[in-house]
Amino acid sequence: MKKANIDGKVWTFGKDIDTDLIIAARYLNTSVPEELAKHVMEDADPEFVKKMSVGDVIVAGENFGCGSSREHAPIALKAAGVAAIIAPTFARIFYRNAFNMGLPIFELPESAEIKEGDAISVDMNAGTITNKSANKTYNFIPIPTFMQELIDSGGLMNFAKNEIEGK
Repeated sequence: MKKANIDGKVWTFGKDIDTDLIIAARYLNTSVPEELAKHVMEDADPEFVKKMSVGDVIVAGENFGCGSSREHAPIALKAAGVAAIIAPTFARIFYRNAFNMGLPIFELPESAEIKEGDAISVDMNAGTITNKSANKTYNFIPIPTFMQELIDSGGLMNFAKNEIEGK
């Protein structure tokens, strides 16, 4: 398993961020990741895509990804360059869709302690999230091995392809 580190700047959102806030229904006439990326989080923060950089991390409140079961939400986040999502809890269907799309998400009960603009580092091997700005380290809820394999492969489709090809 090739676990990697993630280093990025934090963008914060509140609790109950639903899939309509992640990618509004008016943009669901396409499944093209690059098109969806242009509008990610637009209804929660109209300037988000302009402000963020590839590799940045979203830290949110509980129940991130609630609402409809659309796969467009994790596709749009990943395509926009969001490296990971950290929240105390995730809606179960978003949780599964994120892993299926290869978007790392981490359950961290103390996520509210991380502030917008903080620099953080996620060490997937150690199972820790370090807030470099506050010099504080947290242990995230471990990711099941199979789910980690999906992330390492870039999502379910790549994982299946690699299995079929014997990689």
